[in-house]
Amino acid sequence: MSFTDEEIAYLRSQPIARVATVGADGQPDVVPLAFEFDGTDFWVGGSGPSVAGTRKFRNIRAGNAKVSLVVDDLVSFEPFVARSIRIYGTADQPVERDGLVGPGLYVRIAPAISWSWNMAGEPAGAEWYEPRRTVHVRRE
Repeated sequence: MSFTDEEIAYLRSQPIARVATVGADGQPDVVPLAFEFDGTDFWVGGSGPSVAGTRKFRNIRAGNAKVSLVVDDLVSFEPFVARSIRIYGTADQPVERDGLVGPGLYVRIAPAISWSWNMAGEPAGAEWYEPRRTVHVRRE
């Protein structure tokens, strides 16, 4: 399975994801950053030499390829309306490419499992939003 049209539209409408990697000591590290979604995979990275030294790139280069992303927004407090997609995936090693901020170093993240909540943007009711779980099959 893959992302629904509604999920794809949501992912393309959001500028920031929270990306979590794991360090050699087992410590999770999460950072908000700009991302690209090409309809199948996610791309994170940027230009300049400092990108290669970021903790997320060091963690991935060290072989910790399992990552998580969260893309979310709070539409309103009154009524309470929240939307979110959580993704578990696998990161490839960094590559040079033209990306969101121009030429630079980027990591491709292939989704394995995702959960989405309230893509329709409905107010929360007596029950919390029912998640939609998807297992993604990677096609090479």
